[in-house]
Amino acid sequence: MATHATARLRERRGSSLVRTAIALQTLTIFLQAVSAGLLLSTSYGEPLHSGGARVMYGASMLYVLAAVLAWKPGGGSVRPVLYAGGFLALASVQVVLGVAHVPAVHLPLGVLMFGLSVLALRQVLIPGRARPTAPGSVRRASARSRGGRPARR
Repeated sequence: MATHATARLRERRGSSLVRTAIALQTLTIFLQAVSAGLLLSTSYGEPLHSGGARVMYGASMLYVLAAVLAWKPGGGSVRPVLYAGGFLALASVQVVLGVAHVPAVHLPLGVLMFGLSVLALRQVLIPGRARPTAPGSVRRASARSRGGRPARR
């Protein structure tokens, strides 16, 4: 019993660390969008965007670390590790494109990364959301609840 409670506590800690890392990553990507606007319109935007890129990349690395810590010792799912690795790969491509000054790909990739990060954040903040089922499975479930009689049409 104590081992089961300890495992639950580890899983909760790991998932809160992942939640925090994803929230930080989402915030830094949003701030990168703000600093990109400043980059295009002011003289002080370039140092902000450059520094923000380093912070965003660090947040992506923190997300990988948090996902690995939640998965390996905590016994959680491997899926967040794959998501975090994907984000780190996208962040790496984003940095290379930014340094190479390729805004035609850099900007849309930033928008994609922000959208994916928001989706990942929503997934960890609302974990127990039921997925929609196929229409046929709903009918079968409702027929079972009426004592096994099929639905009348």
